[in-house]
Order: sequence, then C-alpha cells, then structure tokens
Amino acid sequence: MNDWRRARIAPERTHHLVDGEPLYAARFDEVLAFHAPGLSPVRSGSAAWHIDARGEPAYARRFQRTFGFYEGRAAVVSLEGWHHILPDGAELYPARYSWCGNYQDGRCVVRDSEGRYRHIDHAGNPVYAARWRYAGDFRDGIAVAQGEDGRSTHIDACGALVHGRWFLDLDVFHKGFARARDDQGWMHVDDRGQPAYARRFAMVEPFYNGQARVECFDGALEVIDEEGRTVTVLRAALRSELAALSADLVGFWRTETLAAAVELGVIEALPGTEADVAARCGLPEDRARRLLRALGELGTVEGAADGRWCTTGRGDHLRAAHPLTLADAAVEYAGPLRRRWRELPRALRSASWRPDDVFAEVAADRVRRAAFHRMLRSYAPHDYAPLVQQLPLGDARVVLDAGGGTGALATLLRRWRSDLEVLVLDLPEIVAEIPPGGPAGVAGDLFAPWPVQADVVLLARVLHDWDDQDAARILANARRALRPGGRVLVLELVLGDAHFGGGLCDLHLLVVTGGRERTRDDFARLLARAGLRLERVDATPALPQVLVAFPE
Repeated sequence: MNDWRRARIAPERTHHLVDGEPLYAARFDEVLAFHAPGLSPVRSGSAAWHIDARGEPAYARRFQRTFGFYEGRAAVVSLEGWHHILPDGAELYPARYSWCGNYQDGRCVVRDSEGRYRHIDHAGNPVYAARWRYAGDFRDGIAVAQGEDGRSTHIDACGALVHGRWFLDLDVFHKGFARARDDQGWMHVDDRGQPAYARRFAMVEPFYNGQARVECFDGALEVIDEEGRTVTVLRAALRSELAALSADLVGFWRTETLAAAVELGVIEALPGTEADVAARCGLPEDRARRLLRALGELGTVEGAADGRWCTTGRGDHLRAAHPLTLADAAVEYAGPLRRRWRELPRALRSASWRPDDVFAEVAADRVRRAAFHRMLRSYAPHDYAPLVQQLPLGDARVVLDAGGGTGALATLLRRWRSDLEVLVLDLPEIVAEIPPGGPAGVAGDLFAPWPVQADVVLLARVLHDWDDQDAARILANARRALRPGGRVLVLELVLGDAHFGGGLCDLHLLVVTGGRERTRDDFARLLARAGLRLERVDATPALPQVLVAFPE
C-alpha cells in the first residue's frame, strides 16, 4: 500500500489526506509526516507511537514522543530517555540518551547525560571515543563537530579530523564548499579547510551553480563567484564607509576611556549611583556621569532603574581581582605601549628600525613588571588552555618553556600531565616572581647558552617578539638544549595567504618589540637557519598554531 507516499498532513494536524480525502478514519492529537517504510509518528494524550497507512498501530508499545523513521530507525522518548527503535517497535540498542537525532549516511548524532555529543552507527554503537560540545548530521561522509572552546571543525565517518582547521562557526559541504566563519567574518572554504578567497562577509549562503548571495559588513547584498568576485550588487551599502573609517580613526577614544576608568578606580567603585562613584573616586558628579555613559556605550557598565550602575560581564574583566583581569592591560595599552605606537611612521620608513628593548624596560621597573606579567597571566589561559591537550609531547619527560614568563602556560601543562617536569626559562627578575607552588624557574637569557636540557622545548609567542636574526639565535639555543630525539614546538599565529588577519598585530610587534608575525614559509626558513626542520603545522581551536620541528 503506497498511498502513504502521497499523504499530506491535514490542516488540523490530526490525520493525513490523500488527494484531499482522509487516508483513514482515526483521529489523533497530532501526526507527523510518513517516512519509509510507510509509518507516521502520532500522539494521543500522553502516549505516542507509529501508525501505518491504514491508521493502525505498527506495534503495541507506547512512548512519550516519537519521530520519523530515517534509514529504518526512529528516535523515540520513553521514561528512561531517548533512543531508537525499528519499525516493529523493537529497541535498536539498550543505551539511553538525553537527546537523539536522525540517521543520515549511516550515522546518528546523540547527546549524553553530560551534555556531550557523539555519533553512533546503524547498530547503535559509538563510532569514536571523542565527545564533542556539539556535533551535526553527516552529509557525504562529513559532519561538523564543535570543541570545548566553541570552535568547530569537520570530521569524517570514523570521527577523524578532515583538515584540522577550526572556525568560529561552520557548515557541512555543499557543492564542494562549506560556509565558515573565522575571526574576520564569514566565507567559503574548500575540502582542505582553506578559504576560497580573501574576502570576508557578515553572511554567506551556500554556492548554487557557482554563485552565492552574501551580505557585506556595510549592509550591501551581493552575488559572488567561487573566487569571491562580485557578480552583481543586489542592494547598495546601508552604512557609510566614511562613517566606518571615522570610527576606526577614533579607536583610541575607547582605549583611553577604559584606561581612565581603571586608573580612577571607577570599576572598583561599582555597583553604585553616580553620586556614589563621584564620592568614592574623588570626581565631580557631572564627570562621573559622563564617564559612566561612555563606559555604557562600550558595553562595560549598565544602569538600573534605581539609578545604580554596575559592571557587565565584559566590564568585570577590568576588575583587579578578576581571574582574567585586563585592568593592567588597559593601563599598559593606553600608556607605555601607546607611546611606542607613535613611532610607527618612523619604524615603517627605516629598514633597520629597532625599538628600545621593552622586556628590559619592564624587568627594570618592579611595579610595571608585576602588572605586565599579571596581564600576560590573564591572556595565557584564554589563549593556551584550548590547545594544551593537543601539544604533541609524545613520551617527553622534561619540557622547557623558554621565555615562559611567570609560568602560566607551564602551569596549564602540569595540570594536564602531572608526570611531566616542566621548567620555565626567563630573566632572573621574572622567574623570581613565579607564584609559590608554580613550575620550577631557570634563570637565563634567551640569547646566551641555556643551562638546561629537555625533551621538548616550547617557544610560545616568543619568536614573534624578535626580528629574524634574533629569532634564529633563540632557535639555535633551543636546538642545542634538546635531548636526543627531542623536538621544538613553536606556538604562534601563522599568517595566511588568503586573508589579512594578523596585520595589525604585525604592526604592533614592529613598534613595540621590533618583531613580526610570520607565514608558514617564513617559519620554515627561520627554523632551517637554526638547523631545524619544520615537520608540520598543527591547527588548534585557539589563535596560535603549533609548529613542530626536529633537528636536521
């Protein structure tokens, strides 16, 4: 009986129709569409089951909810949880989940009681050991999986990473491309996870016959081809480019406002009324009101109906006691670092530009040294925590974090691998400030012979602070510090050829440290100068990537 293939849900959603006529006499509280092998989910009162095209139950069991059959299996909800059944009502497997999807490409995504996602096969067995923050359906053997940090990648039918690249948001492949979003915006990527073009957009649709509709950041709608070129403009820009550029020109307003709020103690004075803030910070009430309004525009404070102001989740990071405080960063960026930025034209004109040694400057000032390393300790968990477990340490027993400051990354490593001996090499003034109970510090100079050897040398955002000559010297010391069979792991932003991301950071390094951001080829050449061979670059869920190098 194939009438179910032509059946449509009646407007009342209580039964099905074929050619406008009822398919059967029964009525239910709700019905869903028929799926092969000719069964429809129905609900009546608190019970749910499946019916055939005659309106008869397909089996005797009853559930709390039932869904359509896909690949001969239907998701159902019972008192014990979510699971799948066969057309005769038999259980596909004994496990129970907090949610189940539908089978696609021989796989089905499920969520366990801990809120983690994975895929099961046709028999209900887990396909792989990993558990994801989120996972989607398979299409053509590839699905999207989201890591703990919220970034997403593609996995194959066995759960292996397809390309190892991570994005803020991601879709499955369609016509050879997947929609993807990175820190700069939306674009399309190929099956290697590589951007198809350099442009970024506020929104992109999948490609259809080689073209896709996109929305630009200025509100314009366009149709682009697979190389990102504009085919036609569907809507003119909604935002003035003059206004957008003007906003960039006054970006320092934000920096100075946030720094003033920290220096004046306004953040620590909240919550409170404008009068409270004025009294606590020694400000005229009018000035306190004007500053709070500006902080509100920046999303760091908000006012309540009773006249009291308080910090937002963003503003909480400006509190000195916050575990990820940016209070020190606000003062540093508005003060010493901003003064260095004023030298940008001079730095760009000179091929031999070299600023004063910022690290020696910081180390010589006890107060600034403490503030500077508090700032670095705030950034480290944010930047390194998502990638620590991906570091290819192998059977290493001793890891040296060269230029590791006061040990923020080393501490994360010790928490993950308690069997490791993790050492931190830095200037004597710096290692002296490693917190009690922290990793062991080794006083030394990156440019002098290192007084220690290790199985793995970590250089986490160290090389980008130096020009090629000095970076090669550091790498040569790293090579000499390796035990037999050891490796060097470089954690850095790797500039891409298909987008402009990292350009402003590159200029920041130029004026502050004299260093630079680098491409993969740049790193390969730099490592070769020090007698090291770049074996691979591992993508991570965080901004830095892991460059793995071995002695030649």
